[in-house]
Amino acid sequence: VIISGPAIWSLQELHLDEKEAEALFLQHPELELAPPESLRSRVLALQSVGIDDLSLRRIVARRPEILLAPELGPFLEFARDELKGLKPAKLERLLTTTHPKFLTGIAARVTRLMEHGVPGEKLGHLLNHVHIRKVFCERPLKDLEEIILFLKRFSWPDLVVRRPMILNLDLHDQLIPRVEFLAELGGGDEAAAAALIAKLPALLSYTVEHFKSHLEFWRSVGLSDEELFKIALVYPNIFSVSKERKLGPRVEFLRQCGMDAEDIFRFLVKAPLYVSLSFKDNLSKKLTFLVKIGYKHRTRELAWAVGATTRTSCENMQRVLGLFFSHGLSCDDVLGMSKKHPQVLQYNHASLEKKMEFLIGYMERDVGEILVFPAFLGYKLDDRIKKRYEIKREVRGKGMSLNKLLSVSTDRFY
Repeated sequence: VIISGPAIWSLQELHLDEKEAEALFLQHPELELAPPESLRSRVLALQSVGIDDLSLRRIVARRPEILLAPELGPFLEFARDELKGLKPAKLERLLTTTHPKFLTGIAARVTRLMEHGVPGEKLGHLLNHVHIRKVFCERPLKDLEEIILFLKRFSWPDLVVRRPMILNLDLHDQLIPRVEFLAELGGGDEAAAAALIAKLPALLSYTVEHFKSHLEFWRSVGLSDEELFKIALVYPNIFSVSKERKLGPRVEFLRQCGMDAEDIFRFLVKAPLYVSLSFKDNLSKKLTFLVKIGYKHRTRELAWAVGATTRTSCENMQRVLGLFFSHGLSCDDVLGMSKKHPQVLQYNHASLEKKMEFLIGYMERDVGEILVFPAFLGYKLDDRIKKRYEIKREVRGKGMSLNKLLSVSTDRFY
C-alpha cells in the first residue's frame, strides 16, 4: 500500500512517527482521502481547547474519526468560546469515550442551562464535575428541562453551581424520592426541606436508604423525627457522619455524662460539630484540658464544656488557658469563668489578649473583674467595649460595672 507524502506529513504534525502514521492509515484508509489542510485545521481546533500533543495522540489513537467528523467542528467552537475553565483532561475523556455524532447535542443542552440562569463563567466548572456524556449527550433535552424545573424549587442555580453532580441524578428514581423524604422528615414542609438542601446541596447525593438508617439510629437514641430535622438545619452534615465510628461512641459518652434524650438534642443543636470531630486528635485533648482545670469525669458539666469547645482548635484552647494563667488566674478561676460563660474557652486567644490588655492597662481595672463578668471577653473590643467605655467614663468615671456597661441593649444604652 502506497501512502501519499502529504497525508503522512499531516499526521506527523500529531507527533506520530512514520510507522505510527502508516499503521493509522492502514486501519483507517479514509484519512488518506482527507485534504491535509482539513486535518491540520482539525488539529488546530483541538489544540485551541487545550488538548496538548500527548493527549491528542491518545485521542487519535482511540478515535481517529475525530480528525474527520464534521459534527465535531461546532462542538469544539462551542467549547472554545463558551466553556471557559473546562479541564483538558475532562475533554479528553469525553472525546475518547463518545462518538462525535453524540456531541452535537451538548451545545443546546448547555445553552439551556444558561437560559435558566446558570452563569456562563461557571459552565466550565460545572462540566468538570458532571458525567458529560450521560447528562448532555444521552439524556433527552426534555428530561434535562424537567430536572431544571424541579430543581428551581431549591435555590437554583446556586444549587448546581455548588454541587454540579446533582445533574447526574435521575429525576424520578433519585431526586424526587430524596426530596420527599426530607420534606416528610421536616413535618411535610417542603420549604423547610428546601432550606436544608440549600445549606448542603450534597444531601441530594444520599440515598433514601441512607437517610432512613440515620433516622433509625436517632430514634433509638430517643430523638423524634422533628428533633433530628432541627439538628440537620443547624448542621446538615449530621447525615454524613459514620454511625459506627462516630455517632455511636459520641452519644454513648453523653449518656455516660448523665444526659438523656432531651439533653442530647439540646446539646447537638448548640454543638453539632461534636459528632464529627476526631476523638484522638481533638476531643481527647480538650477533655484533658477541661479535667486539668477542674471538671469532673462523667458529669453533665463536663459534657456541656466539651460542647462549648467544639468550634475552637486544641492549639487555640491551650493558648487561651496559657493567657489566663499568665495573668495570675488559677485553674479554679478558669473553671468558674467557664461555668458562668462556657464560650470563654473557645474565643480567639489573640482577641482575648487585646481585651485583657485594654481592661487592665487602659481601663485600669483588676483582672479579677472578668471572674465576676466573664462575658466581657465575648464583646467586640472596638465596636462595643471601647466605644461604650469612652462614652460613659465622662459621665460615670472609671469605676462603672462592666455588666451594666456592656450588657444593656443599644436602645437603653443610648
